[in-house]
Amino acid sequence: MPRELQISIGQFSGKGAKETNQDFHGALIPGEPLLSLKGISIAIADGISSSAVGGVASESAVKSFLTDYYCTPDSWSVATSAQRVLAAANSWLHAQNRRGQHPYDMDKGYVCTFTALILKAAGAHIFHVGDARVYRLSGGSLEQLTNDHRVTVSAEQHYLGRALGVNPQIEIDYRTLNTAAGDVFILATDGVYEHAGARFIAGAVNRGGDDLDAAAKAIAAEAARLGSPDNLTVQIVRIDGVPEGEASDVFGRLSELPLPPLLEPRMVFDGYTIIRSLHGSSRSHIYLARDSAGGALVSLKIPSIDLRGDTSYLKRFMMEEWVARRIDSAHVLKPSPNSRRRNFLYVVTEFIDGQTLTQWMIDNPTPDLETIRGIAEQIARGLRAFHRMEMLHQDLRPDNIMIDKTGTVKIIDFGSARISGVAEAAPDGGEMLGTLQYSAPEYFLGGPGSARSDLFSLGVITYQMLTGRLPYGAQVAKARTKSQQGKLRYRTALDDNRDIPAWIDGALERAVRADPWKRYGELSEFISDLRRPNEDYLNASGKSLLDRDPAAFWKYLSFAFAAVIVAMLILAGVHR
Repeated sequence: MPRELQISIGQFSGKGAKETNQDFHGALIPGEPLLSLKGISIAIADGISSSAVGGVASESAVKSFLTDYYCTPDSWSVATSAQRVLAAANSWLHAQNRRGQHPYDMDKGYVCTFTALILKAAGAHIFHVGDARVYRLSGGSLEQLTNDHRVTVSAEQHYLGRALGVNPQIEIDYRTLNTAAGDVFILATDGVYEHAGARFIAGAVNRGGDDLDAAAKAIAAEAARLGSPDNLTVQIVRIDGVPEGEASDVFGRLSELPLPPLLEPRMVFDGYTIIRSLHGSSRSHIYLARDSAGGALVSLKIPSIDLRGDTSYLKRFMMEEWVARRIDSAHVLKPSPNSRRRNFLYVVTEFIDGQTLTQWMIDNPTPDLETIRGIAEQIARGLRAFHRMEMLHQDLRPDNIMIDKTGTVKIIDFGSARISGVAEAAPDGGEMLGTLQYSAPEYFLGGPGSARSDLFSLGVITYQMLTGRLPYGAQVAKARTKSQQGKLRYRTALDDNRDIPAWIDGALERAVRADPWKRYGELSEFISDLRRPNEDYLNASGKSLLDRDPAAFWKYLSFAFAAVIVAMLILAGVHR
């Protein structure tokens, strides 16, 4: 198995029977780490023939896509990155039309079709608007993978139903499919596929062998021979090797850096003076150290001694600093500047002079509601920074939240994070990575997480700060089926010993619902409902005991029945 995605590509574009070529095409094969994180991009565009600037539009669309796509965050998925770039390209073309000589005549504007194929790891991603086509070669036949966005007026007349530059917003067709070594994709404009037959195209590719450029040229020549009046552009892409998920070089090769020894106070290690141990567990060892270069205090984290033979664990360890360097938030642990070459595998971050939320809750068993709101709001800001980068924390718990001396709350420990862009390049094994008491129920069903999963964890933590317990006790981890999760019963946060508004309890109950689609859709909604009463929960205090606490209801009802039976027995004895 190759470590990297490997392809061969052949391309041809000519003006054909027209005076100028308004088609444009291109491909970009980046080096690592972009090859694993973003993939290989191939794009083709066709400017509308009625416009003198159609060629400018197609060239601009292809060039901007091939450059801007690789400038999007590494953590974003292919779909998010490509659609954001295409939306920007469409907006620019539309703005040029509005400023041009014919602002309301799109037939003379900056308008073009656009189709892109992005190959990443073992997947193909197709983005399409207009009537260029993508085919997959299957033996001697072609499988069309795109739909033509055409409106047919008559047998001889049709026009584009969708294209870049026509409207302020653009609807892009998107589809994904799995790939394997030997797969061949063909991209072509309408001047080619409307005249060169599918059998000829397939035969030209199969006969061409390794000379894909010659095959592309032969296909265009056949279309011209058969009377094509249009520009002629063909791209042929053959996948020569697909990497295994674990082989993807996303964070660098593990063998590049040796594993460090256990560290001791006063030891000088790679330019850091070790002061003392901060934390040690089966997952890692963390030390307080001083950087000899500038004298700053830092936290230095090394891999666990027990897990050093676990490649998956080491990959996640390397991921922590990668994540930290891509998130900019006052409420997320900040990495230390990487000012010199490292000789061992370790992570260096800012030192937080404070305590974990676990210790804070021990020290503050009955915090006031305003303090709880403030902590929850800061955690939510940190989570939003993750979600904007298409990352999930997945292990939000009190031990992974620090509060410093100024009261600033910071999320730490990113070893369980899910990164959309990385998951596409190197899929994980689907194992449970979070802590059972705080993990959302959907994880126990083997399903993927979402932003609502992090919201569930925040809801549980907020509930715990308020009540000192968990909303479902230990039952969530035991509910491994939809049926079992449907039987989970929320324990109300209302307490006779504490003055807790019923609408706060309503907000908490919604945040921690077992069904993710019944939770809040956004973190901001939950935080808002902690600040201002939601009308849906204002009358929660008038709910029956059965609604608020079913277990207590049935307990009291059983006690009442028992009392009635005892009384009846006593009365029966008296009458005898």
